[in-house]
Amino acid sequence: MSRAVLRYVPHTIRHVCVAGGCGAESGAHDEQTDAQDWALRHAGRTGQDLFRRVFTDHARVTRET
Repeated sequence: MSRAVLRYVPHTIRHVCVAGGCGAESGAHDEQTDAQDWALRHAGRTGQDLFRRVFTDHARVTRET
């Protein structure tokens, strides 16, 4: 008999501008497209094009009954 282990893993993603010490930050987003859209808008407004992406995830472990 085989068993499967499933887990719920929420994520947050944020982009941080590192061009020239700018340090502007997208804030936490649940979807990558939201953080990516922020980075694209920031790059369009400022011409800065170097971003650090920070990913945080959390795992929830639940006991099978």
